Amino acid sequence: MTSRPPTLLPAILGLAAISCADPAPEPPNIILMMADDMGMGDTSAYQDFTGNADEVQLHTPHMERLANMGVRFTDAHTPSSRCSPTRYSLLTGRYAWRNRLKHWVLYGAQGDPMIEPDRPTIASMLRDHGYVTAMYGKWHVGLRYRRADGSPAAGWEDADLTKPLHTSPLDHGFDHARFTSRSHGTSGPNAPQESSGRGPGHVHGRTVVAATGDGKRLAITGSDAYVLERLGSRHSDNAMQFLSGHVGEATTTSGPFFLYYPANANHGPYTPDETIGGVAVAGAARTKSGEPMDARHDYIFENDVALGRMLDWLDKTPDPRQPDSRLIETTLVIFTSDNGAEKDSDIATGPFRSNKGSAYEGGHRVPFIVSWPQGGVGDGDASDPGESSPAPISLTDMYATFAEIVGAELPDVRTGQKGGEDSFSVLSAFRGNTLEDRPALIFNDHKEAQEDPAAAAIRIDSPRVDDTVIPGQWKLFFDSSLLRAGEAKAYELFNLAEDPREQSNLISSPGLKPLVEHMTELAVLHRNAGGHRLAEIASHRSETIDWTHGEPSRIDGLELSVSAVGGDLAFSDNGLGVSGGGSDAVDEGEAILVSFDQDVLVESAAIAAGDGAVGGYYRVGSRAPLAIYCVDGDIDSLDQSGILSDIGLLKKGEELRFDSGPHYGNEPSGDWRLQKLTVRLLQ
Repeated sequence: MTSRPPTLLPAILGLAAISCADPAPEPPNIILMMADDMGMGDTSAYQDFTGNADEVQLHTPHMERLANMGVRFTDAHTPSSRCSPTRYSLLTGRYAWRNRLKHWVLYGAQGDPMIEPDRPTIASMLRDHGYVTAMYGKWHVGLRYRRADGSPAAGWEDADLTKPLHTSPLDHGFDHARFTSRSHGTSGPNAPQESSGRGPGHVHGRTVVAATGDGKRLAITGSDAYVLERLGSRHSDNAMQFLSGHVGEATTTSGPFFLYYPANANHGPYTPDETIGGVAVAGAARTKSGEPMDARHDYIFENDVALGRMLDWLDKTPDPRQPDSRLIETTLVIFTSDNGAEKDSDIATGPFRSNKGSAYEGGHRVPFIVSWPQGGVGDGDASDPGESSPAPISLTDMYATFAEIVGAELPDVRTGQKGGEDSFSVLSAFRGNTLEDRPALIFNDHKEAQEDPAAAAIRIDSPRVDDTVIPGQWKLFFDSSLLRAGEAKAYELFNLAEDPREQSNLISSPGLKPLVEHMTELAVLHRNAGGHRLAEIASHRSETIDWTHGEPSRIDGLELSVSAVGGDLAFSDNGLGVSGGGSDAVDEGEAILVSFDQDVLVESAAIAAGDGAVGGYYRVGSRAPLAIYCVDGDIDSLDQSGILSDIGLLKKGEELRFDSGPHYGNEPSGDWRLQKLTVRLLQ
């Protein structure tokens, strides 16, 4: 960590023992504010890093203020170059492509919920440790409506908006939530025709507040009307009401709060509010040289105003748990973005290639500023430049980082517990130390891979290959077969330490062949093992049971048990089915049950619909069911087809169930065959 100005991209991160400061006497309050589509060049807090001239640089004084108080990271990343997968990964500490979203975002008026009911989030983990939790802003990781009879709706068409939502942020650890379902332009009654349906407008907890009872028609006047140009002040007012209420109510003052504030700004359309907290927004954006700017920059400036409003309140308000300290000292404040700028411009993205939707740096390298003076994260002095850290971090790391801060044990993946599978605590980097044993970083969704944007890249710094350290910041790209099939086909290699703009592809350099082989092996392991933390307990032995050639042979040292529900097992060249229904596929009322005589990591299942239909669910033991996707079909608006991956740890004798029945009891049944199952033995 250095005081500013830093060099553009420090070449190599040294390895040093981590020496963490003692924890604060009380767990900190936490505010995590996340912009939408904001690049590193969109804030003057990074102007010395990006090199933007005063004449083009938006002035964001409160982001500068936070950076002065704390630590600014110059190598911070989102796990994906688009919003839904980043939000899932931030909340769960797990890459979204381990769920199902291999590229793009949740689309349509609903979007099948991405987070299963029994998966912990940073909100549920913090709530379990005494926090009151709230979120205000953009959700976009899926929700589910109810039908008129109260049962879960299959989608928008059969939803009754007067009924409480079946699934909302309240089911994922938040005590309070007022939100837009997805991007603001498509979340209300005025969504454009091509947006695949309208949205519910404002949702408070589980309530669609503007529902009229007249079909999907929403109120268009009054306080509950969905007005794009009033979202900024609405979310900010809700957040301030929560904060002031928390410290003012006797029932909550003794505990900490967690505020997740995923702003709608600055995703298009650009709809800045007139004012927030009495401060002008629309028309108020200025360059560092004082010139007015356009609506896009007004909308970015809206984030700065909302952030400043919270910082002002924290600065003047005593912490009721520590009356001699102000909340600005005892609160961990983070400002970041969900992906790179939506605008492909060096001014917006910083000195990096491409932008939102790309796995090149401009798509996922984002601003990340953090302050927590009492916890040794910055000194809290806004009058002098703060610290600048080159440590590589990811938003996926927040789960493990928050867990370390509050003294929570990470879920025990060795016993099958879910949570934070890809998360790595970066608290030591917050406090100015180097990161030791940083796991690889993986980024996905790459619009430049035009045949299939479900491509991905892996980043590792100065790896040891064959007892030799190869200095550099190495980034290796793979085509979509890595995420869709668990197979690695590398095609681009860059050394960011020397080539931050990713211009010189080194994939064919003979001297780097061992590095490419090492990174490819690492990518396959981390993609298939179910998580970075699971990779630590996985052996290098994986086995694939293949039913496309009849009954498979026995596997040495591993006993497999397979049975059918609703009929007898049926073997064919198309895979394993059940012969009790209308066909030899697994169809209505049928299921396949699989178990083993020892603990295994179930890497993936290949299920093919063929002439049948995608549908049904799979379940590990008594854990929450998840919707089935096929290698040749899915249920999303854009193609997410591929293997069912990262199924997780299956305990000895525990059943893995593949069922054709409806996931929520209201969709059509599936009609498919189980072709392959790949498992990895444990160390």
